[in-house]
Amino acid sequence: MERTYAGWGSGLLGVIIFSGSLPATRAAIGDFTPLFLTSARAVIAALLGAALLLVLQQKRPAGGDLVPLAIVALGVVIGFPLLTALALQHITAARSIVFVGLLPLATAGFAVLRGGERPRPAFWLFSIVGGAAVAGFALAESGPGALAGDLLMVAAILLCGLGYAEGATLSRKLGGWQVISWALVVALPAMAAVALATLPATFADVGQPAWLGLAYVSVFSMLVGFVFWYRGLVLGGIAGVGQLQLLQPFFGLALAALLLGEAVPGTMIAVTGLVVACVAGAKRFSR
Repeated sequence: MERTYAGWGSGLLGVIIFSGSLPATRAAIGDFTPLFLTSARAVIAALLGAALLLVLQQKRPAGGDLVPLAIVALGVVIGFPLLTALALQHITAARSIVFVGLLPLATAGFAVLRGGERPRPAFWLFSIVGGAAVAGFALAESGPGALAGDLLMVAAILLCGLGYAEGATLSRKLGGWQVISWALVVALPAMAAVALATLPATFADVGQPAWLGLAYVSVFSMLVGFVFWYRGLVLGGIAGVGQLQLLQPFFGLALAALLLGEAVPGTMIAVTGLVVACVAGAKRFSR
């Protein structure tokens, strides 16, 4: 029981860190292209991750771990950051946060397919109700959005769910922070090449918000958040702890209001209460 609660606490901290990702990305793409932002954040995080691996003398992954690491890299190092950055060229940060409400279902689905977990039927009921509450709330409040941005966010969520579940499964063997660090190292050659190819002609016109956004997504979204998140998924269960992602849209909306000046609707408190209840229910039936 203590192990499970430690997992949920660690997972919640990871969710809070991830909540700043979309607002920070929105700020960064004001002056950086999506391709440069995606590759630059991966390169910076990979260098930090490689330094940790070297300093702490972590052994190299086995040959059989390379394919799972590549899947993690595809999902959370490349796919989600790039697709969300592209989506945010078409829709607001608030609208993009709508789709984060679907991430727990994606994570749970891939946990069943890739992680071998078998939640009880009531788990799926709470998950669907919670996901529908988040999506319905945010869609109603953020107004119509561009179809291209919505489709890009759906694709981003699917890849992210795959990366979360695959990484959590591999974390049982390698450890949480080791998985994201090795995934970053695997992606480093390709991301470094893209970063050099898309390097801005000048940095003179890059404003402070863009630099702060890049710093946040590079250090916290790309590395530190995963240290806590994967640890939480391993200790508390992928499908169960994954339901904490239902809270991420509300943390994200609060940050979008604070940092980007977007309006926060009054119905947020009521819907948050429903989501918390769904998270509690999902936790009970996750194993």
